[in-house]
Amino acid sequence: MANTLYPPPRPQSVGEILDSAFRIFRATLVQCLPYAIAAVIAGQLPNIYYLVSGRNMLQGLAGFRDPVWVTLYILGYVIAIVLWSAVLLRQYALSTGHPAETSSELSTAVRRVPAMALLWILTGCAVAVWFLPTLALQGTARLATALVLAIPACYLVVALSCGGAVLLVTGRGPLASLVHSFRLTSGSFWRLTSIYTVAFVLLMVLYLVSGLLAGLVSVLLAHGDIAVITAATTVFVVILSAVGTPFFWALALAVLGDLSVRKEGADLAQRLSSPAAS
Repeated sequence: MANTLYPPPRPQSVGEILDSAFRIFRATLVQCLPYAIAAVIAGQLPNIYYLVSGRNMLQGLAGFRDPVWVTLYILGYVIAIVLWSAVLLRQYALSTGHPAETSSELSTAVRRVPAMALLWILTGCAVAVWFLPTLALQGTARLATALVLAIPACYLVVALSCGGAVLLVTGRGPLASLVHSFRLTSGSFWRLTSIYTVAFVLLMVLYLVSGLLAGLVSVLLAHGDIAVITAATTVFVVILSAVGTPFFWALALAVLGDLSVRKEGADLAQRLSSPAAS
């Protein structure tokens, strides 16, 4: 695979970053899809447990009272973190021309589970703290205050958006990755907002169109068999949901590459072309 996929040779425009993300996505989708599908299934372990035990999804809303449900939820979440991380590590390795063994990707992902989990907790807390003043308000005042506070919260989300990719690619700790993300994204809020917005809209359109086509094909081929339609639709939903993970990480990788080149200079290509730190 060509080494030019990551990092870029120069700073890129919004359109070029999106194009880089799609090129990384297309070049690595087949290799990453097994990880992504397994992550989707892992995330559904609590729901699978409820279905197998004869309970419906509405009963699953109160699953936090069931020790088995809680255990499966935590287990599924940890497995999903490992597999999500493995997707990024595989994309990074393939995009830089240093493909790694599957066992190496998974072992690295397992070692970084605590760091990734802590990073997401820190990110969530950093964003949620902005909305604490709304707890002392009621009604319209709470809503109006929340809308005002959403502005700095959105800025913070964008500023910390590269944290996960930084942690996995560079091996930094959770806090150091968030600080580095804040430094990289400084001055690029509107560019990044445009990139994320366009990518989100494109992904939603893809999901909508693909979902409609899949439903139509399932109905036509199943000849009214509800069981076949349900099974085909479920398989499609799992695959389609899984496709979002490689796309998300491909976009994160493309954004990280552009911001790193902008902030750290052209010599970054040489340094980042080496395999990710274990």
